[in-house]
Amino acid sequence: MKPVLLWTDLALWLMAAAGLAYAWRVRRQVHLRANWARVARDPVAACAGVVMALFLGVTLLDSLHLRQALPSSSGETIYDTRTVSVLDLLLARQLAMREVSYSLPLGTHGFSKESLVDAQGQVQRDFPRLQFGGAHLADPARDWATDVLLRAGVGVAGGVLAALLLVALAAVLLARSHGGWGAALADLATDRTVYPLRAVLLTLTVVMLLAGPVIALMPHYHVFGTDRTGNDVLVQALKSIRTAFVIGALATLATLPLALLLGVLAGYYKGWVDEVIQYIYTTLSSVPNVLLIAACVLMVQVFLDKNPELFETAAERSDLKMLMLCLILGLTGWAGLCRLVRAETLKVRELDYVQAAAAFGVSDLRIMARHIVPNVMHLVLITVVLSFSELILYEAVLTYIGVGVDPLMNSFGGMINLARVEMSREPVVWWSFAAAFGFMVSLVLAANLFADGVRDAFDPKSRASRPRPLLRRRSSDA
Repeated sequence: MKPVLLWTDLALWLMAAAGLAYAWRVRRQVHLRANWARVARDPVAACAGVVMALFLGVTLLDSLHLRQALPSSSGETIYDTRTVSVLDLLLARQLAMREVSYSLPLGTHGFSKESLVDAQGQVQRDFPRLQFGGAHLADPARDWATDVLLRAGVGVAGGVLAALLLVALAAVLLARSHGGWGAALADLATDRTVYPLRAVLLTLTVVMLLAGPVIALMPHYHVFGTDRTGNDVLVQALKSIRTAFVIGALATLATLPLALLLGVLAGYYKGWVDEVIQYIYTTLSSVPNVLLIAACVLMVQVFLDKNPELFETAAERSDLKMLMLCLILGLTGWAGLCRLVRAETLKVRELDYVQAAAAFGVSDLRIMARHIVPNVMHLVLITVVLSFSELILYEAVLTYIGVGVDPLMNSFGGMINLARVEMSREPVVWWSFAAAFGFMVSLVLAANLFADGVRDAFDPKSRASRPRPLLRRRSSDA
């Protein structure tokens, strides 16, 4: 196997490394540790963080790419032109289970009637048997319901077992501080722990109860049906998670350099510097974003079409286009954060310690780096988390109108775009749209709930104005 490092893979793993470095810094900074502890003690934010972590795990599995070696009689190593990921290898059976056309979720026959020749040689119009979905059934009409219920039951049992193991592990970890197994289990059941472990365990239990039957049924059925070309819709939805994460994360981070630099400069120097920067972002904000992004994406598309020799595989070409889309979204969307940073800088620069540093002759660059930027980072963090979910939805809209990611790359916007035609059929092909909608809503909802927890923890005004829930009971030694 030959490892392949795509541009977005590099960006994602660098962000993962930066996240670990930030976690190390949080561990050493008391005020940051206290703020993130507030996020962790919020049951809603903690559960949303667990869901986000699961989506991130799928994204990282789909960000380890390679090209497989092909058999060769000459002895020379030849690699496949297709680039696959670790997630593709885990889903190899589902990728190979390609049908001819549409099929219903958990179906055993095609969705449209075809001309079939029976045993007597007569041509009849009927629903064709699927090549893979339910192919192990001798008589689908008789055996399908029993087989599905049996396999789903095995999956549910596996999910329950995994959930019980998690609860037992949590009890073992809490046994010393809570006075033994029994006390730890009682405290978990009554939610008397420092962190909302009961809510987290319930969230993981729900995930396992949903994932268990799906995993049990996947090798034998198309759980979410197939699309027009016979591809498994569940696989498409799982592959679209990486695209959503790349767009949401990279496009958000691409806004930071310009927004932070220009916002701090405008707020610190004021005068003509402030006026020039305000003029720039006001002009940028007056241009319709969709038109500006569409123009930039089309220019990138023309460049890619004229230089096909720059890419060894179609995956590298699609990946570069997605990276360019992230940069375009970042370079056209920094105005809002720049306004917030400018306003906060205008306030911070008038504080006593900043004025004292200027009076002692500290350089402007050092003041901005040591005193201004750290005191506006809470706004940057809040804006980054909130913008993540917005950009995921934005990608779906852009792909829907044809200026988003490459059609060869799976994305929620692409699935919804194809579902536009399918929803107008008779009978309606609804499962592609439902799968894309369900996965995208789950990801965006988790991101929004986690963002609310981060905002409440890092913004004292937001925390003070939020309605206070009833205090959670805690054990005396927790």
